[in-house]
Amino acid sequence: MTAIAQPWIAGQWTPVESGALAESVNPSTGQVLGRFADAGTAEAQAAIAAARRAFLHTDWAHAPRLRAAVMLEFADRVERRSQELALLLANETGKLLKPAQAEIAGTISEIRFYAGLARTIFGRTTEVEPGALSVLSREAAGVAGIIVPWNAAAILLVRSLAPAMAAGCASVVKLAPQAALFQTELMRCLNDIPALPPGVVNFYGCTSSAPSEALVASSDVDVISFTGSVPVGQRIMAAAAGSLKRLNLELGGKAPAVVFGDVDVEALAPQLAAAATVAAGQQCTALDRVLVHESVLHPLRDALARQFRAMRVGPATASDSQMGPLIDVGNRDRIDRLVEDCRRYGEVIVRGQVPGGELAHGAFIGPSLVEVGDLQSPIVQEEFFGPVLNLETFADEAQAVARANATRYGLAASVWTRDGARARRVARALRSGTVWINTHNKLLAEAETGGYGASGFGRLHGAEALLEFLETKHVYEEVGRVAPGD
Repeated sequence: MTAIAQPWIAGQWTPVESGALAESVNPSTGQVLGRFADAGTAEAQAAIAAARRAFLHTDWAHAPRLRAAVMLEFADRVERRSQELALLLANETGKLLKPAQAEIAGTISEIRFYAGLARTIFGRTTEVEPGALSVLSREAAGVAGIIVPWNAAAILLVRSLAPAMAAGCASVVKLAPQAALFQTELMRCLNDIPALPPGVVNFYGCTSSAPSEALVASSDVDVISFTGSVPVGQRIMAAAAGSLKRLNLELGGKAPAVVFGDVDVEALAPQLAAAATVAAGQQCTALDRVLVHESVLHPLRDALARQFRAMRVGPATASDSQMGPLIDVGNRDRIDRLVEDCRRYGEVIVRGQVPGGELAHGAFIGPSLVEVGDLQSPIVQEEFFGPVLNLETFADEAQAVARANATRYGLAASVWTRDGARARRVARALRSGTVWINTHNKLLAEAETGGYGASGFGRLHGAEALLEFLETKHVYEEVGRVAPGD
């Protein structure tokens, strides 16, 4: 890729005022993949102004059929470029090619789902007393500031942008610097659709926090939708207080799998290993903890150890790779230090190694299996966001639930048992926004996701995501009644 990815503001490619450029690095090779214009506060403010004008002075917010048509065209264009986009996604973020292809397919599905919902935003009318009508309608909230991450660079962008568009909002999207090339190409499928009014969708990439801070602080931005870490989410909440804007935050996770003694250990181990190493563990719903009944601890530990030792770590585009690189060398080294630190709190069963040879220039590290039981330790309490899995034990259902709920996070969890009643009973007791039964990491356009506690608030995916970008208006009128005839 030779072209420099530029911001798209007010319907045109816009060079950044400073002329600054940033590089995007392929984490599989360590080589520069391309460059993007490094936007600053000036570009953020220009994008906000363009979105505000588009919201106030075009028909976008009042034209659900137009919105649906634009979004369907967006999905069709992504579909036509799906293979090219999947390859770029794999190269820029290190996601394995097959999962990257699946993510693009999910992205297309997500856009089409919200295109359908764009035409179903209905209100209601109630005659509260004779001749007095209360009309309740749903209206677009205004300008949405969308701050997206790199780890699922397609689906996590459209799961905020698509409901914002369907609701009738105008949007400013802050791209992730680690995925700016891919996300620019994805958005290119949208930005030159003739029917899309200029300024309805604006985007830019940047490496500093200043443009995001401008989005959060601006009184012309009505909603912030952010996916990322807890510390950044906390800073956004504090910064948004001045303008009292609405926030949608999906933050970290510490997903536990609760495994009962009636499982088939040999069949289960590959599924748990895959759930822990999805996107090299760099997914908020990736499995971080396995809470296993004490009766099957040893066979499950041995089976997981075999899975982790046998896992093939390699380039994202290699057909035989089972796990790709981390996003960069800094995060690889962070995971390396974290695993070593586990020895202070418990046992390191499988120690993931940084490979040499052909992989030495990439951000690779093998998966690690550890066993730390102390609920107060950082190994249990803090998100790994890397290929590390912790084993813990429990004696009964009550202890399993108590341990699973013992962190500040509540984004996702899973329950594994052949007893259907037990599975549903435990799932209801877990304080998580999503609980899977006998599977993990099944995310659907139709089903809402979001967290409890430090995992954030609000919901994306599903019909409820529209509510994040809509306001309810009540109009009351005393119209009277037609006088009865003779």
